[in-house]
Amino acid sequence: MIGLIWGLLVINTLGSLGVDTIVPIPRRLLQVITMGSLCVAFVLALLLNRKLRIRPNAFLLLLSLLAVVSFVSSSFLDSGFGALFRCARLAVFIATLWLLTRWWDGGLAFVRHHVRALTAVLAVVAAGLVLSPGTAMPADFDGRLVGVLWPITATQVADYAAVVAGLTLVLWLGRATTARSVLFIAVPAVFLLLLTHTRTATVGLLAGVPVAGLTLALTNARARKTIAAITVGATVLAVAFSTALTAWFQRGQDDDSFSNLTGRQFVWDALLAEDRTVREQILGVGLTDKSFGGLPIDSTWLAVYHEQGIVGISIVVLMLLGLLFAMATRPPSPARACAVFLVVYGLIASYTQVGLGDVTGYLLHFVVAAALLTPSSGDQRTLHSYDRA
Repeated sequence: MIGLIWGLLVINTLGSLGVDTIVPIPRRLLQVITMGSLCVAFVLALLLNRKLRIRPNAFLLLLSLLAVVSFVSSSFLDSGFGALFRCARLAVFIATLWLLTRWWDGGLAFVRHHVRALTAVLAVVAAGLVLSPGTAMPADFDGRLVGVLWPITATQVADYAAVVAGLTLVLWLGRATTARSVLFIAVPAVFLLLLTHTRTATVGLLAGVPVAGLTLALTNARARKTIAAITVGATVLAVAFSTALTAWFQRGQDDDSFSNLTGRQFVWDALLAEDRTVREQILGVGLTDKSFGGLPIDSTWLAVYHEQGIVGISIVVLMLLGLLFAMATRPPSPARACAVFLVVYGLIASYTQVGLGDVTGYLLHFVVAAALLTPSSGDQRTLHSYDRA
């Protein structure tokens, strides 16, 4: 049941715009499915946790505080009534997560739920690629892989692929999964990642797996040998195929487009140069569709600043510092290594992708990390119980 609930939360974070599908799907139907999945997930979590037993968690507490800030900033309607709707969605999302904390015990269960759910999404993307390769890699998107059975952008596909591949590899390094999983899950995910030509997710994967492996190196011979082999192999490949790698990362862009991050820098400069009142600087303008001037912001930090202001940025920083402190105080284990991968990957992705200020797949990655870093019931037996009125 928890796996089903988690799968519904993943469905809720799927996109609904920007990609032409093989069979056109009305946007309203897509929204009904995504929003309906969140409502069903909340109801199922409520039925599963009838006594409302929850575990205290600093990450979710700060996330709840961020939701309050979002409600306050959105109540001024600077971003229209849609901001209040997004706040309500965020509140239901966080409430569902609180109900699931009863089963947060520092184990690997939520990692496996996450990998299975994202793998199912990637299977849909792969099916679209097989059915209609030309549509799945359209010229309008520079030949980058997108989802065409369900509209999923190249960056989302890359995000899911990088996380699935990274978590599977880290689990294998920690002897928590088999080589067969690497062969049938991680390798296809890396193949799909390369077809998306997404630089941020690729760099996040390449950085996250070695860092996570290093946390296991002192107690795990497989991790030591694999990290050493990856280091040597990556160095040789970088030297031998430097020209091909450079061409892949540039994606046919000229030096100007590459240096300004495909136009992102212009949006960021305009956002920072915008005249704002003191209230907007402190609390932001409320939850938006993550765009500014009709163009995507594509930065977690600037999106949070725009929507939740300096207060929102401060809360997000505290959320991340809490995860880093928890990682530093936990003993080496596959669970901690997976959390390290997710945090390292998420920090890198936050530079050019939006995530932590609203309901997104990126936020779910950090939630999984928080679940992995929660003390086990043997370390902390007390659960806070609240009887429903």
